[in-house]
Amino acid sequence: CETCSEEEAKYRCPRCMKYSCSLLCVKKHKLALSCNGVRDKTAFISVNEFTDLNLLSDYRFLEDVGRTADAAARHPTVHSPSAKKLLYCLRNRARRCGIDLRTLPIGFTKRRENSTTFNCMEKKFYWHLKLVFPHCHAEYTLKGVPDDKTLADILKPYIDPVESDPVVCQRLKIYTMSPQSDVQILMKIENRKQNSVRYNQLDASRSLLDNLKGKIIIEYPTLFVVLKTVKNDMVVLGQ
Repeated sequence: CETCSEEEAKYRCPRCMKYSCSLLCVKKHKLALSCNGVRDKTAFISVNEFTDLNLLSDYRFLEDVGRTADAAARHPTVHSPSAKKLLYCLRNRARRCGIDLRTLPIGFTKRRENSTTFNCMEKKFYWHLKLVFPHCHAEYTLKGVPDDKTLADILKPYIDPVESDPVVCQRLKIYTMSPQSDVQILMKIENRKQNSVRYNQLDASRSLLDNLKGKIIIEYPTLFVVLKTVKNDMVVLGQ
């Protein structure tokens, strides 16, 4: 077992191919690696290893895509005036705050995932937010993040040596052991060519709303947390 290293392995995860001995170890490995246990139907397979089973799997995958696209086109929310009005109000409120918020059609994963709301009483956004830690290949999704919360406070439960969750802290060890001055928060600049991908560097001491002003957001913000001392291929605008 690759989780407890004590018992003989009985199960193998279809997603990450980790061996486990019991249901408890399966749950632990899913939590530690943010693994959903579902086989990746689009994973790369070399020509030498490609079999009739892989061909059949690809064919079924394409059939599923076709059914999903057709169901999305027939979904009642596509033609629902209330849903369109809600999205219009959300984009309009974002525009007033200086944010170019753009939404995708029904059926796209980001459109389905997005849980961003605007509280009219408080006049405040509660964002759906994704945090990506490239050096540890980890991703975390946050819901209902108030727009007046600073980025430093948002990251505390993940990379703060004292306040972070022990399991998360262990997985993001390279971040928790590094000084806070080495941590950079980046966000991809949308609507650029594929061969000219650039990132904006955000200010951790400022609120989420202040950092999003003047930027294009497609559905919800995705923040990349990187370390200056560790090499990465993300090019910051202006560098």
